[in-house]
Amino acid sequence: MPTPPVSGSSHDRPPLEPIQVLRPRRTDALAELFREMEQSRADLESVAVRDPRSWDEGETQELPPVRTRDVDPPRAGGRLGFGPGLRRAAVTVAVSAAALVGFGCALLLVGRNDDAAAQEPQPTASAQPTAPAQPTATASAAAPGPADPDGAGTLREGDSGPAVTDLQERLLHIPDVYKNGSTSGTYDATLREAVARFQLWYGIRGDEDGVYGDDTRQALESRTASGTG
Repeated sequence: MPTPPVSGSSHDRPPLEPIQVLRPRRTDALAELFREMEQSRADLESVAVRDPRSWDEGETQELPPVRTRDVDPPRAGGRLGFGPGLRRAAVTVAVSAAALVGFGCALLLVGRNDDAAAQEPQPTASAQPTAPAQPTATASAAAPGPADPDGAGTLREGDSGPAVTDLQERLLHIPDVYKNGSTSGTYDATLREAVARFQLWYGIRGDEDGVYGDDTRQALESRTASGTG
């Protein structure tokens, strides 16, 4: 029964009637399922089954033997023949064994050859020809004395001559190396210190300290012109 609207309300709408929804319960659906099962079971025919313990072994039948494609029929003497698969496997094993044996024999032969080569006597130094030693002896006999490790034409403290004068004049062109030095042509201690100073400042390592050798000569000549010119 609809209720009358409240007087004085801002919106006068008709009241909503309650809606009743009916749905089956789960128990009803389960009962329906059991009912259908009972009906289907009533349509089946019952059959009596004998007790397995009362069966007679004579009533059983033996199944025919199963023949495979890869196995040959039994041969005479009661032995089974090898199929194609077994034959291929046997051939593969035989070939692999032969290859391994051959490889082992080759290793043995190589090892024996190495041992034989190691046991062979090596030629001694006395058996070698002595012909190449003759030029060396001739050269040493022709040389006036032992070679200078700093090169030919090396100047050191105690020497004198025009070569020393040329060295002094060249060093005068290098700033602060041989400042106000003498050009008397005598390789004294002052000139030795100037040469050592030049080697140190310009990183010359081929000659002894204070010795005017080939490396020092090339470095000085590449930085100066002729001292006498």
